[in-house]
Amino acid sequence: MERQEDSRMASLQMVVTRTSHSFLGRLFLYCVEKGIVCWLAGGSLFDFFSVRTFDQPSLQTPALVFCSALPDESNGYIRIDCYGGLNQMRRDFCDGVGIARLLNATLILPKFEVAAYWNESSGFADVFDVDYFIQKMSGFIKVVKDLPTDIASKEPFRVDCSKRKGQFDYRESILPLLLEHRYISFTPAMSQRRDRYPQYAKATLCQACYSALRVTSSLEKKAIELLDAIPKPFLSLHLRFEPDMVAYSRCEYPNLSLSSVAAIEAAQVDKKPWTGELAQSWRKRGKCPLTPNETVLVLQSLRIPTSTNIYLAAGDGLMEMEGFTSVYTKVFTKSALLNHEDFTRMHGNTKAALDYYVSINSDAYVATYFGNMDKMVAAMRAFKGMHKTLFLSRKAFAELTSQGLQEEKLKKALWEVHKNDFEIGRGSALPGCFCESKL
Repeated sequence: MERQEDSRMASLQMVVTRTSHSFLGRLFLYCVEKGIVCWLAGGSLFDFFSVRTFDQPSLQTPALVFCSALPDESNGYIRIDCYGGLNQMRRDFCDGVGIARLLNATLILPKFEVAAYWNESSGFADVFDVDYFIQKMSGFIKVVKDLPTDIASKEPFRVDCSKRKGQFDYRESILPLLLEHRYISFTPAMSQRRDRYPQYAKATLCQACYSALRVTSSLEKKAIELLDAIPKPFLSLHLRFEPDMVAYSRCEYPNLSLSSVAAIEAAQVDKKPWTGELAQSWRKRGKCPLTPNETVLVLQSLRIPTSTNIYLAAGDGLMEMEGFTSVYTKVFTKSALLNHEDFTRMHGNTKAALDYYVSINSDAYVATYFGNMDKMVAAMRAFKGMHKTLFLSRKAFAELTSQGLQEEKLKKALWEVHKNDFEIGRGSALPGCFCESKL
């Protein structure tokens, strides 16, 4: 029996060695660490090239990362200022928690932007369970709801990280300001390389992002109600074709309805679409959102049955949906499934939190874009061992259609592109903390 086990492990390690730099290689390594065996089988793409798992408790136990204990004295207080949609703010906050630990700071609850653009007025405590977050972060970083009296009346010293590029060192650039002012605020630089964090800061970031951020009990109740109302099994589709998204992309689309054209022009302001060779180059680089009709074509090329239950994880104002729903008829939205009065009272962050909750618990997740929500959802699904996650390739679609491919030839080519993308993990947002952190 022991020899059989050794043989199985040797076979797995051989597969891992061959694919160690690919998504599947990392997936195999994770599965081995977690006591799970993964294999590939044939089937339709609704099984996403059929990455399946089954328990093997006799394999290795999970790896443990032992992190350094918190120092007795804090260097000061940090507030993370978060802007944009919920998932962008979530990403920035997770990064900020890791940075605060890096600087040995005490964390104040973050500031969420109040933005009319996002139809938003909710704060961190309106979306996330504050007490649960503080409890789960205990031992990783100290989190407080209120400042001490001697600095409670002060505004934090604002540190601008937005223009930081390359190997920006927070300890070298920001720690002196923290020590000087005792209370600072910042929004993490997007260019910051998390892989350069020491292990204790990585563990803190991962604990915040994957374990400590839980929605409030009332919001979770609403999310469970929504999840229960969706027929099973189902695919969660994050479709982006709203007027502001199209206007921001600066892409031109022929054959849109007059109402869609008017909505896009109203959102454009001074962002006029690219024209000529620049427009073609821009599209071939994958910068143009897929229309609902183009999304139908890609889904069909991936052999996703038209009878599939699809939850539409999307914001308000999607355009050109008639062509999509005439083919994929089992489409469900939160506005249709939830009580109308409850839905109309919801703010943007609340709606985004519901989409996130449903998407990380769906049988499969497909994204037509690769924005902040897609990255956060993909990372959490990977962390939970849910690997039926796929990003549709706008670049491949543009390139193949520019070559004149149509109908079955186009579908076959799209199938091959997405199969290869999935196997190498292109676009997948694997979290860098497939371990159990223990202090």
